[in-house]
This record gives sequence, C-alpha cells and structure tokens, in this order.
Amino acid sequence: MAQIKSLCIYCGSKAGTNPAHRALAVDVGTGVANRGWTLVYGGGGIGLMTVAADAALTAGGKVIGAIPTHLANSEIRHVGLSELILTDSMHERKAAMFDRADAFAVLPGGLGTLDEFFEILTWRQIGLHDKPVIVVDNDKYWAPLEQLVDQVIGEGFASDSAHELFSVVDGAEAMFEALAAAPDPTIGPRPDRI
Repeated sequence: MAQIKSLCIYCGSKAGTNPAHRALAVDVGTGVANRGWTLVYGGGGIGLMTVAADAALTAGGKVIGAIPTHLANSEIRHVGLSELILTDSMHERKAAMFDRADAFAVLPGGLGTLDEFFEILTWRQIGLHDKPVIVVDNDKYWAPLEQLVDQVIGEGFASDSAHELFSVVDGAEAMFEALAAAPDPTIGPRPDRI
C-alpha cells in the first residue's frame, strides 16, 4: 500500500460549465486535507484548480502551488497558499510539482491538464517514476481520453501495458480508495533525467 503524504492534482485553470466538476474539486481538496496530506497544484488563483486548493485550505490542509513567473500575473497567482513556488519555466513548474508529490490525480481540465497528464504518464512509461496516476472520470468527462489511449494501443503505437500506467475512477472517494490500494513506488528519485 502506497504511503501517500502529498497528492498533485492536474485540472483546469477555468472552472468549466458542469457544476459536478466543481463539486469534485471541493471533495478532492477537502479529502486531501482530512487525510493530513499536502495538496500540490499549479499555483493559480483561478479555475477548478483554485476550487480544490481553497477547499483544502478551508479544511485546514497544507497546499503547495508552483507557477511560472510569466503566468503568476496573468493567471492571478493564489496568495493564500501554504507555499508558493515561482519557477522560470513551465518545465520547472512541472518538475517542482513532481518532486513534491507522492501521487497524481487528473481532474477535468483543458489542454494544460492533458499536457501534464501525458508528460507524467510518459515519465512513468520510460521508468522515471512509478508513482500512482489516477484519472478521475467525473461525469464521463475523460471517456474520450480513454478511447484515445485505446486507439493508440489498437493502432500499435503502444502496448496493452499502457493501461497499467494509470487507473480510471469515477469520483473522489474512488480516487482515494485507488490511492490507498496502490503499491509503494519502487523507483527512487531521478531528477537528473527529468
């Protein structure tokens, strides 16, 4: 069983139109805080990511944000976090989030969320980590993503084992259950390769 102390979430810098996604972000943020974990995220003060961060803070949790300096003003960085890390680039942001996380959860989001998901998945595929990656398919939002992965496998660009790189669940409680059941990572930090 994985010893989770911090969870990195990837989700939208916009709130989206479906209120179920906002409710999910609240449940995830609150659940992270209630477990005594640290929430790690992109550091913005807008969108679905802020809903999760605010929920964790409201529940008494610790929240670490990482945001590039060039986005800190345009995305309106969150000013009430436990820790805010300013980075020089998007890559440094993702590396900072990776370094501080024991596991990753992909909530509804846009192109940036997809970028983060595929990068962390690729890092796992090439053996840079084996931390749990959970896709939270809230209200079937990520069904097309699952179909895309199936297409990639079906066309011979990935093996069936690609399905083992991540789990798909349908809500916050299922996500926490999947994280509790995940095996401990066996690959140590490899910052020189990221």
